[in-house]
Amino acid sequence: MHKDNTSFDTLKVEITNNICRVRFNRPEADNTINAQMVRDFDALLQTCEDKSSAITILILEGAKDVFCAGGDFKATAEAPTAEDPEKLYGVWYRLATGPFLTISVVEGRANAGGVGFIVASDIVLASEAATFGLSELLFGLFPACVMPFLVRRIGFQKAHYLTLMTRPIGTIEAANWGLVDATSDQVDITLRQHLSRLKYLDKAAIANYKAYMAKGTDILKSWKPDALTANRKMFNDPSIQANIKRYVTELKFPWEA
Repeated sequence: MHKDNTSFDTLKVEITNNICRVRFNRPEADNTINAQMVRDFDALLQTCEDKSSAITILILEGAKDVFCAGGDFKATAEAPTAEDPEKLYGVWYRLATGPFLTISVVEGRANAGGVGFIVASDIVLASEAATFGLSELLFGLFPACVMPFLVRRIGFQKAHYLTLMTRPIGTIEAANWGLVDATSDQVDITLRQHLSRLKYLDKAAIANYKAYMAKGTDILKSWKPDALTANRKMFNDPSIQANIKRYVTELKFPWEA
């Protein structure tokens, strides 16, 4: 058995034979997404996509209480300019279309950009304690870059409703919507059951199949320019910047006195 523990600043990565397990590793910040995490994912995916790589399965995991809480508002509030969204969109696109199977294992809270990782995955497994939410509209934002992936997975109206309500939904509701593929109170066992079959799939066959499926639902490419434009406009809006900074410094929503 070949085992490799690769070092990244924001991710814990363990590669065993053809399986790569990736754990978000920013516990001090609820596993939120920052520029370094995007760079770490970019480097990891280059390894997974390499023709010489044996990796056929990429597993995304978080902590028991939080999978990924979305973008790092603290980093956003402190940065002189907004991070460009194209690199993160590219990470999600590569997870969705790359020559490997992406499996998200969700045991805790997934919010905003955290949901982006989930809807970019081929398979989503969730514990009964997991929750899924899009809170962006509370701050005057909307999940522009998440939306193409979300609509691709659960359809327009469910994505629309989840965005408008801004409240998290539980695992059962998420499964009924098609956001989650399998649920369990012992999600580690469910993962092993899936891997017992998926680990035998041939890398070339996976690559050919995913390339074929990407052509059939090419919303991810066609929607990308508008998604990036909307994201850039929002994060450079002074009023939205003020909403984010106020929440970071005072823990108050825009409508609170």
